[in-house]
Amino acid sequence: MSDWTGGYVADIAYTHGYYAELNPLRLRLAFLRAGFAFPEAGVACELGFGQGISTNIHGAASMTGWYGTDFNPAQAGYAQELAQASGASVHLFDEAFEQFCTRSDLPDFDFIGLHGIWSWVSDENRHLIADFLKRKLKVGGVVYISYNTQPGWAAMAPLRDLLAEHAEIMGTPAAGIIPRIDASIEFADKLLKSGALYGRVNPNVAPRLEAIKKMNRNYVAHEYFNRHWVPMSFAKIAPWMDEAKLTFACSAHYLDHVDGINLSAEQQALLNEVPDRMFRETVRDFVVNSQFRRDYWVRGMRPLTPIERVEGMRRQRFVLAVPRDQVSMKVTGATGEGTMHEDVYGPILSFLSDHSIRTFREIEQAVEADKLNYHGLVEAMMVLVGKGSVHPVQDEAAISAAASQAQRLNRKLCDQARYSDAVNVLASPVTGGGITVSRLDMLFMLARAQGKQDPQEWARFMVSTMNVQGRRVLKDGKIPETSEAEFEEASRIAREFQSQRLPMLEALRVAC
Repeated sequence: MSDWTGGYVADIAYTHGYYAELNPLRLRLAFLRAGFAFPEAGVACELGFGQGISTNIHGAASMTGWYGTDFNPAQAGYAQELAQASGASVHLFDEAFEQFCTRSDLPDFDFIGLHGIWSWVSDENRHLIADFLKRKLKVGGVVYISYNTQPGWAAMAPLRDLLAEHAEIMGTPAAGIIPRIDASIEFADKLLKSGALYGRVNPNVAPRLEAIKKMNRNYVAHEYFNRHWVPMSFAKIAPWMDEAKLTFACSAHYLDHVDGINLSAEQQALLNEVPDRMFRETVRDFVVNSQFRRDYWVRGMRPLTPIERVEGMRRQRFVLAVPRDQVSMKVTGATGEGTMHEDVYGPILSFLSDHSIRTFREIEQAVEADKLNYHGLVEAMMVLVGKGSVHPVQDEAAISAAASQAQRLNRKLCDQARYSDAVNVLASPVTGGGITVSRLDMLFMLARAQGKQDPQEWARFMVSTMNVQGRRVLKDGKIPETSEAEFEEASRIAREFQSQRLPMLEALRVAC
């Protein structure tokens, strides 16, 4: 491995994932729920942007200016290509933190995001990041940081170290990272099946190894095989944030705000007995066996008055971002899977089912007859947004201003769908963020953008595009016996897209 990597996996690209928590617009609802003032994100930064999907989506779908770096030049090049396509105010570099964090031409930021990167870099780089946060985050600004944490990694961490060590010592570098990953997993599997006492004392390790076997190798390489991999407890990360003059605000994972799906009554009572809010977070991590945290930290935390919280919440706008009949009435928290009560969520979803933008106050008034009070509705909206069924909405001026650049980015991504299924998200100027779509959705949208008028034409375009690559349209998981049957299935999918998905995408201003 070349010296410039600093122990970070660089000979295989990171996944093309999209992470909604990096959308600054989302922090409003979480901060209102927690009772703290929040900034308007005029300029933002992402450190370690990977393929740059999130940065480019959020830059194109809003009027927030974005900066960022990723030291992998192949990834940075792809991200820059997307930024050029959208024409949004997105400035991306392929510099290591040492170079980027000391640039003299960077503005001060309202929002800085770090997704996962904190767990994968050396302490030297963590010091560089902490210093950057201290110098470049504005007063009132917010840092989003996600990281692997204890105690959820306590049992698995030794095996992770074994996997990485096996790849480094026993693997053949010339073979590439994927064969070394596969060999490491095979060795660890043999170890556990040999009856190793470690596996017997930690029975949950074997199922997690089985899960790793099925994961995308690009993800596994970056998640498990970096040299400087450290799962850090909340108590250990707090001093790093304190060094940057930051105060913990709240979780960026909306479902964490809903105690009923994460904590028993006894556990809630236990946490209520802990007066120190920082220590309470540490205790809560033990209660839920936290493995991955997504946190907001703020410089200069200012509590809102009760009136400010209520008025701010009532002004917040929302939109249903999936077809109504596709909203699952299941929600998963630390306590397992629960069922969302139809008498609570049904009226909300019915009111939002036409995908019109509604304020919290309008929703509140619409469900008054169903006796859902303000606090109950706040919790319900946290669940719906946490599940990805409902999205917060930005103001009309921002929607109008971002529409054309979002469309240009989407056209680029839809065009890429002709030969790749790596990206499954498009930019919505309504939400200021990303909307999950399938590759087939993107091909249908591309066909429409090219002037094809009806589902049969869309289906024909999709089938021909797929067939050129040796791909087929499946029916019930199988390849249809004839080309006519394949086209019939493609036409059915296209008609379903027209009737169900397309109206929603049009309401969200997702166009290409």
